[in-house]
Amino acid sequence: MTSMPVGGITPAHSAPDGGHAELVLRNGKIHTQDPARPSATALAVRDGRITALGDDGDIAGLVGPATRVVDALGRRVVPGLNDSHLHVIRGGLNYVLELRWDGVTSLRRALAMLREQAGRTPKGQWIRVVGSWSADQFAERRMPTPTELTAAAPDTPVFVLHLYQSAILNRAAVRAAGFTRDSPDPQGGQIVRHRDGPPNGLLLAAPSVLILYSTLAEAPALDPAERKTSTRHFLRELNRFGLTSAVDAAGGFQSFPENYATVTELARDGELSVRIGYHLFPQIAGQELADLRRWTATVRPGDGDAWLKLNGAGENLTWAAADFENFSEPRPELATGYETEFEQAVRLLTEHGWGFRLHATYDETIRRDLAVFDKLAADGLFPAGNRWLFDHAETVSEQSLERVAELGGGICVQNRMSFQGRAFAERYGAQAAAAAPPVTAMLRLGIPVGAGTDATRVSSYNPWVALHWLVTGRTVGGLALRPGDELLSREQALELYTVGGARVTGEAADKGVLAEGRFADFAVLSQDYLMVPAADIPYIESVLTVAGGRIVHAADTYEGLDEEIPPVSPAWSPVAHYGGYQTAPPPAVPGARQADLLAEAAAESEEHRRWRAARGDVPAQPAQMNDPCFGP
Repeated sequence: MTSMPVGGITPAHSAPDGGHAELVLRNGKIHTQDPARPSATALAVRDGRITALGDDGDIAGLVGPATRVVDALGRRVVPGLNDSHLHVIRGGLNYVLELRWDGVTSLRRALAMLREQAGRTPKGQWIRVVGSWSADQFAERRMPTPTELTAAAPDTPVFVLHLYQSAILNRAAVRAAGFTRDSPDPQGGQIVRHRDGPPNGLLLAAPSVLILYSTLAEAPALDPAERKTSTRHFLRELNRFGLTSAVDAAGGFQSFPENYATVTELARDGELSVRIGYHLFPQIAGQELADLRRWTATVRPGDGDAWLKLNGAGENLTWAAADFENFSEPRPELATGYETEFEQAVRLLTEHGWGFRLHATYDETIRRDLAVFDKLAADGLFPAGNRWLFDHAETVSEQSLERVAELGGGICVQNRMSFQGRAFAERYGAQAAAAAPPVTAMLRLGIPVGAGTDATRVSSYNPWVALHWLVTGRTVGGLALRPGDELLSREQALELYTVGGARVTGEAADKGVLAEGRFADFAVLSQDYLMVPAADIPYIESVLTVAGGRIVHAADTYEGLDEEIPPVSPAWSPVAHYGGYQTAPPPAVPGARQADLLAEAAAESEEHRRWRAARGDVPAQPAQMNDPCFGP
């Protein structure tokens, strides 16, 4: 046995079918999601698939001299997670360039990280914090100011993206992006200015995010070799949380084929550690139909293999049909008459056997899209056996859900409310926020539902934050939005994050369930998801992730068992110094650590008071207490 020999299993001279397992996992609490065998303690893997599953005794005969045996040490084992809406391709191309504030608990710490990174970032490069955080996660409950960014990094351009709402730039970034007093506001965006005219460093999506993304596009990009290394490290970071599959929803500034070249090369070399089903998104307004015609004449969905395959079009088919989801702004009114071109796009895809997904935040958009589908369905042209779905659907109505079910559509939901829930509730009210999106209604109507994150420019890619939201209805700041009847059980939530994602790509026969013949994709967890306090769910990680029988992530007891990948490059990368998601201790921590955390919170509180004093919001000196209980 090549690793971790354990008592109770000895190499067999022969196996029942003449072949020994390549990998055996034993002594685990395996949650299979298979109704025929809901639980097991051991499984065996050969040729990338599960060949046997049962108790340790059932598997013992499959262990040969070359079998790698891993002891789960009684830990919970779950099917590999599958994010049904993740911008994994775009995220990988930029991962090593980004400073991650995901999981950081105070603005004080976030600014300290930025200040340190400025000292190692070479001239000409930017520091970029691209989403995955919310002001609500900070002890100070606020965003940084452009002045604070300039103080932390006077000479290095700094770009900080906050949700779909805004970007904060320091002075150096304003100059590097070319903003001046004469720069006009783009359509749907605003350059906030000082009283005398020059930009002050704040960009607002009002409501379009294009001003934010186009500014970010001005920052230097990696060369092709570094993009490959960056993507491998991003995929390894996803493996860290137990992800073995992801559905790439494409997106703005993700052009085909050039931006897909990196994952294609990795797939060709057998170096993907996450299975990717990808979509194609027309990038140029006015050219959408021409792009779709060219693509549908060239390839078909399903082309590819188990690691990289085309899944269809979307999440936009035509730009005019896309609604923007900045909940700090009113719902955008879409152009009158977009349905004509949209209908042509849907008809083209349906005729060529292409499925699609549609970005649709608001019920007003969904109703207009459904009217187009109804027209095509009346002519027998829709859905014609093709998979289709809506993404997001925060305000979808019961009536629209019923029509989605009748037309055989699906819905992919994400935990954008973990990060934008407070803004949504302030605009639309607590009642609307309680069912945004109405996941339980979707399930009641039998609609296929997949769960995901929409990472990385709003939500974090950490799937356990999304699972925590599905189970508790709480934001990253602890705000409770969803009542008990809108919450999912832990088992239901996990199923949406495994089987749900597999349904999106038509792979439910291979993924999402641990059973004989299925892909050997699974994760051994740091804490028992089914048993830990709900508040601890966001702090779960995988200590061992297996994808296709390969150990693609190993930590804790298993450190060193995973595949080797090249070091982070360039050497000044924020990821090389800080890593990715910033893990904090779970709430259920020992008393001494609690005291340390309270001390940190006190320091952050004092710093926040000083910041308010500098603005004139509170007196410079705290008021003296005159309480007779504490007097001399």
